[in-house]
Amino acid sequence: MGTIILVSNKSWNISLLSKLKGYLDHEIILISNKDQFVSQVSLIKNVEWIFILHWNFIIPKEIWENYKTVIFHMTDLPFGRGGSPLQNLIKRKFKDTIMSAIECTNTLDGGNIYLKKKLNLNGSAEEIYLRSNELMREMIIDIVINNPIPTPQKGEIVNFKRRTPDESNLNLCSDGNLEEWYDHIRMLDAEGYPNAFLEINGIRIEFRRVNKKVNYLLADVVIKKI
Repeated sequence: MGTIILVSNKSWNISLLSKLKGYLDHEIILISNKDQFVSQVSLIKNVEWIFILHWNFIIPKEIWENYKTVIFHMTDLPFGRGGSPLQNLIKRKFKDTIMSAIECTNTLDGGNIYLKKKLNLNGSAEEIYLRSNELMREMIIDIVINNPIPTPQKGEIVNFKRRTPDESNLNLCSDGNLEEWYDHIRMLDAEGYPNAFLEINGIRIEFRRVNKKVNYLLADVVIKKI
């Protein structure tokens, strides 16, 4: 059996390592350091698959040209190519999405499709990412065991724009209603993301773990000096 490489810079993907070892008779290795990505892969013998779970960087050409490299993207491609897919989906009021497993190519999120599966978007960003973790586990097992032939993407290409930290400001919500504020807070509530915030009189109030009540929202706050 060959070696499977998982690539992620997010802590919630670490558990996939042990979960996959119970189902696949392969050596499984996790790479999380961007600067050591290429050098680490070059030292590993008999690489069978590379799975990009959550990665904020361009995959080097020497990787996807020489190894079967699969990217997971949280939209029904070709709809939603580009950055911040979860946040862009929630902003568009999606309740569910499709997780796409695609070939890594020189076209951003434009590779052929190995597999697609439905993903629910309820809860905080962290809860959704943990849920996607289980979905990716199932998809990786399916791909490794069945080795499906990837097929071209079909449909209209819709590109998403990567969000900036300044866009976490709650004052940018167009309607300013509770539902929109709730979605804005929960979609940014995960490790490594700039939490939703307000800035008032020299202080910055960041919001986490939001719950929706009948006439109000209940959330944890962190108060910082600007």
